[in-house]
Amino acid sequence: MLPNLFLQKIGMDLGTSNTVIFLKDIVLREASVVTVCRGKVVAVGDAAKQMLGKTPQTLTSAKPLKNGAIADLELAEEMLLQFIAKARSKTKWLCKWRPFEVSIAIPSEITAVEKRAVSDCARRAGAKEVFLIQEVIAGAIGAGRPVHDAIGTFIVNIGGGTTEIALIALSGIVLAKSVHIAGDAFDEAIIDYVKRRHNLLIGESTAERVKIEVGSVKALEEEMSTEVRGRDLVTGFPKTVTIRSEEVREALMPTITALVQHIKLALEKCPPELSADLVERGLTLAGGGALLRGLDSLISEVTSIPAVVSDDPVGVVASGIGQSMHDRNLYEHTKKHSYNS
Repeated sequence: MLPNLFLQKIGMDLGTSNTVIFLKDIVLREASVVTVCRGKVVAVGDAAKQMLGKTPQTLTSAKPLKNGAIADLELAEEMLLQFIAKARSKTKWLCKWRPFEVSIAIPSEITAVEKRAVSDCARRAGAKEVFLIQEVIAGAIGAGRPVHDAIGTFIVNIGGGTTEIALIALSGIVLAKSVHIAGDAFDEAIIDYVKRRHNLLIGESTAERVKIEVGSVKALEEEMSTEVRGRDLVTGFPKTVTIRSEEVREALMPTITALVQHIKLALEKCPPELSADLVERGLTLAGGGALLRGLDSLISEVTSIPAVVSDDPVGVVASGIGQSMHDRNLYEHTKKHSYNS
């Protein structure tokens, strides 16, 4: 077996919607999408995402991961292979040829079969060693939280397929819950609303754009609007309508309310001593869903605990893995609490 010092260390947040890779810094952020033509991969990442819903019969764009777990092993393997190669191409010439080990963030409630699928996928992509690290612990490290101390850290990571809710102390998870209410569910709520309200059928990419551009969960000082194009369900012809931020808020609120309820239930199960820490330190929001306007404020109002969005919600998990990789003591400590495959 190669000595650990010789292996190049790669940290990866393999998400349902996005994949982020860390070497000495974050070197890759791409959509977790693959486009296939007659069994051959023709595009991966952001290039493949642009094709979603626009492909002819000979092309198929798909997401290899669903709800934080690998749904298509072959596509996931090819995606990892290309992402790793692209990330390593940005390093020094000699480093491109070094064997590597990879640390991958995984959801807290992932099954043994799903862990094995992630590990096998990384090994087939060329990794000599694979470590599976809890996503919430990596996210807390990336957000600068003292996860190895006897202090409670509450983190809510709102990804694409799942939201990870966890309380961490002394490098371990005191309680954790994974719910299938996240960015994809927000997009579906917008699609359903536009369909009911405007008789207009829109795709996932359009719904995501609407969410990013005018989405909010609280009233804005200056309300916004955006144009949306889709297929009229009455005439079958293309149609353009204007969607206001108030409408998007109405579409999102049932889903957001359900998510906040899960956060409340998790807080109610916190041990008293750790609950005291949360009153002082608050809870951390991570993941792309944390960028939804007003979400931190709404959670603070409902829970009476300060909610803070991490500096880089999308990259915070990969940054956490990266910090542990380049701090020897922290790395060895984190590996003890990871799943060595």
